[in-house]
Amino acid sequence: MTKIPHRAPATQGHDIPKGEALAEFMAKNWADSALDNVKAAEVVKYAAVRRSKIGALYPGVRLVFPAGTFKVRSNDTDYKFRAHSAFAYLTGIVASDCVPDSVLVLEPSRKGHDAYLYIHPRSPRNTSEFHSDRRHGEFWVGRRLSAEETEGRYGITVRHIDTLQELAQNQIGTLAIRGVDPVVDSLFEKHKKREARLTEEIAELRLIKDKYEIAELQKAIDITARGFNDMIRAFPAAASGKRGERIVEAAFYGRARLEGNELGYDTIAAAGAHACVLHWIKNDGDVRPGELILIDAGVEVESMYTADITRTIPINGKFSPEQLKIYTLVYEAQRAGIEAVKPGAHWNAFHFAAMEVIAKGLEKIGVLPVSAQESLAPDAGFHRRWTVHSTGHMLGLDVHDCAQARRESYYDGELKEGMVLTVEPGIYIQPDDLMFPPEYRGIGVRIEDDVLVTKSGSKVLSKAIPSHPHEVEVWVENLLR
Repeated sequence: MTKIPHRAPATQGHDIPKGEALAEFMAKNWADSALDNVKAAEVVKYAAVRRSKIGALYPGVRLVFPAGTFKVRSNDTDYKFRAHSAFAYLTGIVASDCVPDSVLVLEPSRKGHDAYLYIHPRSPRNTSEFHSDRRHGEFWVGRRLSAEETEGRYGITVRHIDTLQELAQNQIGTLAIRGVDPVVDSLFEKHKKREARLTEEIAELRLIKDKYEIAELQKAIDITARGFNDMIRAFPAAASGKRGERIVEAAFYGRARLEGNELGYDTIAAAGAHACVLHWIKNDGDVRPGELILIDAGVEVESMYTADITRTIPINGKFSPEQLKIYTLVYEAQRAGIEAVKPGAHWNAFHFAAMEVIAKGLEKIGVLPVSAQESLAPDAGFHRRWTVHSTGHMLGLDVHDCAQARRESYYDGELKEGMVLTVEPGIYIQPDDLMFPPEYRGIGVRIEDDVLVTKSGSKVLSKAIPSHPHEVEVWVENLLR
């Protein structure tokens, strides 16, 4: 029999032992607390189609998709659990219903595949798990759905996770998503090349969003917009003391937890020259009137879809002439990039459109050592001294969605109706960059929107968040009145 890897203990050495008499007493006199009238979730029909699509690519093959397990943060303290995106995509289970160690199995059948969800269901009151198990006991971590409730809400046949090992004894051809759950890795024979292809196939299916996904992304974006309002309202407090970036960051986190599930990624709140650090997440700097603050933030909603928005905002509500010149250049580059987003366009078309505007703008400012046309040549790229990142990426369950897709399906592919991507050019003038006059040094600007590819072009899902420089100034003024 396959040996299952050791899970972290459900109890700790400092727990006070419970005698048999107490355990028996704990099991008695509990009212029925089953949920009545559990309704099927909206996602059920969409998730069933997704499972059918991946199953059709692997007839006669068992497919295994683990949700993942706990990850230790410190000693006996875990990070908040977040299910693996492939599991979330194929089940539709939202964050608050998702149980660590769950596994989705698509078992081959004459009809194609039957779906089985292996979970650790709600802990019964008549067992010690209820009050003694720190990781699954309801007394410790709160109520989970029972097996019957899970079936009713998500339309998948549920089995207890303890029976997964029994399934594995029948070693029919099986492919699994690896590196997510050590138990799953140990139970099923590894097929490196075919499983790598399975990972690619899932990512490629996720490139095109269905109606449910688009609606969830719009929800995440709308909440993120309210989070940006919260951050602007926090500017006076942020500017009044040390480490004001963290006051801005905290304002957004409050909105994410109030209306969503979590942050989609660590918030970047980069004031002053910190805006020139692309992934500035220390957020320990001061917020000073007269400077800009670059904020890159996104709310993850319960379905685990996330927004990804960047705005660069004058802390006192007014751009200086130098700030306005750089900001306007980035704004115009982003407009050109968005215009290039349409079905049939090469993935890189929007990037090249934005870079052409930036190169010409930098030539006009006088910092390029060659002409814009010469700089745009593949073997030159001098303008990229001030804009080293690409102009966008796919968006969905992951902030950098579908990253495992094959290059020919993504970076070397074409845009298609239903794709959702970011368009986010930027210019970053490091504080020690002698190519620019002193008054420009330390200015960093990025503008990022989330864009849906439509049948005839594109739709900016985040258009409600101001980005035109004049509208940004009015936005700040109105919120700080």
